[in-house]
Amino acid sequence: MPRRPRIKLADVPQHLVQRGVNREPCFFADEDCHCYLHWLQEAAADWRCAIHAYALMTNHVHLLVTSRTTEGPAKLMQSLGRRYVQYINRHYKRSGTLWEGRYKSSAVQAEDYFLVCQRYIELNPVRADMVADPGQYRWTSYRRHAFGQADPIVTPHPLYLALGRSQEARQSAYRALFRSQLDEAALADIRLAIAQGQPLGNDRFREAVCAAT
Repeated sequence: MPRRPRIKLADVPQHLVQRGVNREPCFFADEDCHCYLHWLQEAAADWRCAIHAYALMTNHVHLLVTSRTTEGPAKLMQSLGRRYVQYINRHYKRSGTLWEGRYKSSAVQAEDYFLVCQRYIELNPVRADMVADPGQYRWTSYRRHAFGQADPIVTPHPLYLALGRSQEARQSAYRALFRSQLDEAALADIRLAIAQGQPLGNDRFREAVCAAT
């Protein structure tokens, strides 16, 4: 079966997911996460991508990205992936691939789905029963959004900034969003969109994306 063509749009948020081959680990120590995030920041700057949210899980990665160019996400993932795999293979004296084929991507309708998708990403450690509260997990962007912890990788999206007039107000409003879990319908929509490489949004958004691509 031929590969489904990617949706390539500038200035539209995209949810990106990359998994370890055979669902095996791709992060083995804190040092690996530090290296990945350092190179993510460099690649984002090189390819004009704003990183709004991220979650580094044991065997996969979630990113929420807006690129100024149509090729930005692909170039970012290619550059980052190659550099990180070289590091892992050298550091752990292994060889071969680390990632399971191509990364998956889904264009996200900002108005209705952006903050839902961001919550989905930052709640990954909770759904995986790794922590009880998203603030307890170190390797996501949650602490930046919820508590203002310094994180040079994150570029807050305008919809996050619109949650309040001050940093304190935004952080409080953002934490309030996490008092309830995402409903099953939202989870299903996000998972289906990323699995099939389809836009995440309403019918009008999907039609607009199809027309633009």
